[in-house]
Parts: sequence; C-alpha cells; structure tokens
Amino acid sequence: MRGGSSKGLFFQAGDLPADSAERDRILVAAMGPDQRQIDGVGGAHPLTSKVAIVSPSAEADVDVDYLFAQVVVGEGRVDTTPNCGNMLAAVGPFAIEKGMVEARDPETSVRVRMLNTGNLCELLVQTPDGHVSYEGNAKVDGVPGTAAPIICNYLDVAGSVCGTLLPTGRSIDIVDNVEVTCIDNGMPVAVLRAEDLGITGFESREALDANTEFKRRLESIRLRIGPKMNLGDVTHKVVPKMSLISAPQAGGHINTRTFIPHDCHAAIGVLGAVSVATACILPGTVAEGIAVVPDGARKQLSVEHPSGEFSVTLDVGGAPEEPLVVKVGLLRTARLILRGEVFVA
Repeated sequence: MRGGSSKGLFFQAGDLPADSAERDRILVAAMGPDQRQIDGVGGAHPLTSKVAIVSPSAEADVDVDYLFAQVVVGEGRVDTTPNCGNMLAAVGPFAIEKGMVEARDPETSVRVRMLNTGNLCELLVQTPDGHVSYEGNAKVDGVPGTAAPIICNYLDVAGSVCGTLLPTGRSIDIVDNVEVTCIDNGMPVAVLRAEDLGITGFESREALDANTEFKRRLESIRLRIGPKMNLGDVTHKVVPKMSLISAPQAGGHINTRTFIPHDCHAAIGVLGAVSVATACILPGTVAEGIAVVPDGARKQLSVEHPSGEFSVTLDVGGAPEEPLVVKVGLLRTARLILRGEVFVA
C-alpha cells in the first residue's frame, strides 16, 4: 500500500513469526537485502522500504495496533525505533479491508495504537456504502494525482520516542559550533538553520546528496546529538531525522530540507513535519526569526519541502512563553496497490 508519500508492505501480525529476529529476517528478505533491493520488492530507497504490521488491539478504546518497521536499504537490518506517519495513514484502510474494523457509511473512525511509541491516532477513512474509497480530490505534494482524504488526528505525541518534547531540556544546543533545536513531537528531529551549515536550504535533493563534505558534517552532528536526545548511540538508527530550515519561499511558514537520516527526503515525513512545525511555535528555538507563525490558538502551518508543502494544524494551549500543543491534525491519502504473496529465501 501507499501511505502518504511512502510505500511498503502491510502484514497482519498473525501472519509473521512472533520471534522478532525471525520476523526481521523475513522482512529483510521480502524487501531485498542488497542496496538495489533487486532480490525483493523494495524500491531501493528509504521511502519505499517500509513495513506496517497490524493486528486487532486488546486495549480499550483502541481498534488496532500498528508496528512500523524500517528495512534499512543495503544494510540487511530492521529498525523499529521510530514511527512513520505516512504509512500510518494506510493502516486505517488496511484494517477495514482485512475486517479488523467494521466500516460505516460514509466515514469510519479507526483508532490506532502506535506500538513503536505507545501513542494514539484517530484516522477518519472515507467508506461510502461501507466500503473503503481510494478515489477523491485530496492532493498530497510528492504523490501523483489525487485520492480520498484521510484525516489523521494525533493524540498526545509529545516525547513519544525521547520521553519529552525537548529531549535535552533546552530550546537550543550547540554541537560543532552549530545551534540545534532537538524536538520530539511524534518524531525525534534535530532542527538546524541551513545557513549555519553553509547552504541556502533551497538546493535540490540531488545537489545536497552529492555534497559529501556537507553530509559528513551533518552526520557528525547527528551522532553527537543522538545520545543527548535519550536515543543512545544512533550510528545504526534512522533517528534523529535532521531537518534544515530556512525562510519560506512559496507562501508557506517555513522551508525545509530533511535527511532520513543520510538521504535528502523527497518531501518531509508526517511526524517529522509535526515536530518541525512545533519547533516553529516554541520561543527560543532556531526557527525564531525564520518561521512565519500565524496567530490564534489553532495554527495551520505550511511546511515547504522539495516537492511542495505539507500543512500541519496545531491546537495550541498554555501560556505564550510556554505554549502547549494539545492536538495535531493533518491530511494524508493512501492507496491499495496489490494483494498477494511475497516469497522469501
């Protein structure tokens, strides 16, 4: 299934081994263990080497449990540390298609527990006449065409991986003489000003990926800041994501170039966008003076990225000097691509 701007395999948990090592061996074999993933169904890119494992939930007021697994391209391993909000968008349709959740007319609410972090999200899926509809007019930048909208309402995702919204306890840390804001509002992200690393932040993905000295310096900062974010040694982890920000150019509120963690993202991840948008509204972060922050308790921020923009709605409470994000809402789309069997060696 495609979920948002990502694509991957969706499994029912009962169809995979309970032993995590054996499960991961199967996932790597299914996607392909090599760099090109020529011997599997992966797309040789982090955005197309993802897995969602879904099962009915035993928790009260929760419909399904969702475990996200990133099959790391070319490394033959699986990382279940982070969430993936793009793949999450397709969990609702998948659960309905598989009979885990009964469809209602015209819309079905699917409450999902994200096992990677324990947080909850409510997905609103279009189900006219009790069937999932994938056709509609909703547009997601970075995805061709249009599709039925899926509304994702995230409930209490602050500190989902690192334990607190500001994992280091500060709005700004200094690493390698560069100011960094470390934030976790659903995804651990290190936010940096692009200009502080000698770039504009408006370069193409290809230009940034080809800039080996820049990427070496960015990775050095990532490895040093990871332990400070309560993530331990992040050498073999896909978090924290590194997001470089600059002033918006296309009518949005902030411009981004995000690394996941070593390749420049074609767009920006769902929860990564949430964390960056949250950094924009907090006082004293690296986004202060760069981000254009709208007024009001409900703030819709447009996060610009290489292939367009991503709109995030933040319901904000608390005091101006210490704002509190109460709820996060955003729009995604999804599509069922195939059903079948994958053969693993």
